[in-house]
This record gives sequence, structure tokens and C-alpha cells, in this order.
Amino acid sequence: MNYKDILDKINRKGCWNVIVVDGVVGVGKTTLMNMLVNEMGYKPFLEPVVDNPILDKFYYDRERYSFSLQIFFLNNRFRMIKEAAKMNNAILDRSIYGDLIFAKMLMENGEMSKEEYNLYADLFENMIEHCHPPKLMIYLETSVDAAIKKINKRGRDYEKIVEREYWERLNTHYNEYFNQYSISPILKINVDNIDFEKNSEDRKYIFDLINNKLKEIESNN
Repeated sequence: MNYKDILDKINRKGCWNVIVVDGVVGVGKTTLMNMLVNEMGYKPFLEPVVDNPILDKFYYDRERYSFSLQIFFLNNRFRMIKEAAKMNNAILDRSIYGDLIFAKMLMENGEMSKEEYNLYADLFENMIEHCHPPKLMIYLETSVDAAIKKINKRGRDYEKIVEREYWERLNTHYNEYFNQYSISPILKINVDNIDFEKNSEDRKYIFDLINNKLKEIESNN
């Protein structure tokens, strides 16, 4: 089953007033989310990484922990999107909408069994039927080299041990997913040569893109 088939299960009767920032590991999702929180007053919902008891184990033994990690993320992201939907201006660092990217990649690479993936996908479909599309999906595109540079700079030991091929597969799956993504308005921003954290001109460029997209969405409603 491809991404589009699963995403088509979503409830399209209206959208939730939430913005999602997505992209591969290390691309700058949390940084951008925090900047939008400070600039526009959004309520942040952080990806469950710090209090995740499985994540570091997963990177050392992906085959053993892939299924349990994906179930942990799926459960928490379903809980988060329900809470975010009750608010008027929530923004999420990753979300349930893109959760299946990792599961599908792990299954295709033999690090999650087909039986485990089918169980995961069935659970995902049951959950996504109760979700509405986000108001806006922001996808931060990047090259593998740029992502690895940021990962190494961030300094999480369990990420630094991961082989380059894993990040290449992840980037391929992200591009495939967002090429098929059609459940909501989407803004794709390539951030390879952009430092929106430290460069004020780059930051203004990003904010202008987002604000213009939001105005476009409002004018179409």
C-alpha cells in the first residue's frame, strides 16, 4: 500500500486549525516551530523525543525496537493531534500525518516485519479516519549532506552512530511521501542554503513565505 492510499482514509470534512512543520531528522523543525511560536503566538506541540524510553535503543538495534518505537510515536502523535485540534492556533513539530514514513521505510529495509507493518498500518488507518487535515503543512526540504552536518552538530550520540545509507533512505521516503501528499495545503521550503536561526534576512524570507501561504489559504476559504 502506498502513502496516498493510506492518507485517503482521512476525514476531509473540514480542516483542523493547526500547522505542522515536517522534514527529515536534523532539518530544523523544532527551531522553526519555536520561532513561529515567538513570532506569531502559536501553541507548540513538541515531538516526543526527550521522554521517549525507546528512541536511543532503536538506533542501536533497529530490528528489535522498530515496531515498539513506531507504536509509541503513533500513540503519542494521535493524542497530540487531538489536543492540538481543540486549540485555535496550534503548531506541531512532526505529527500523525507523516508518522507512517518511518514505518514503511523500516519494513522495506527488513527492519520491521511485514506482519508488524500491516498491524501498524491497520492501526494508523483506524486513527487517521478520526483526524481532519491540518490548515497548513510546512515541509522543510534538505539534502542528505546538509542533514548529516546538522545531526552531527546537534550531538546526540545515538544519531551520530547511524550509517549514511539510513539517512539517504529516509530522505528518499520523505520526498516520496510529500510528492504524494494532497490532503491539505502544503508549503515546501528548501533550507540547504538558509540559516533562518541566525540570519535575519533568511528568517524574514521564511516568515514571508509562511505568511503569504496563510493569506492565500484564508482568501480561498
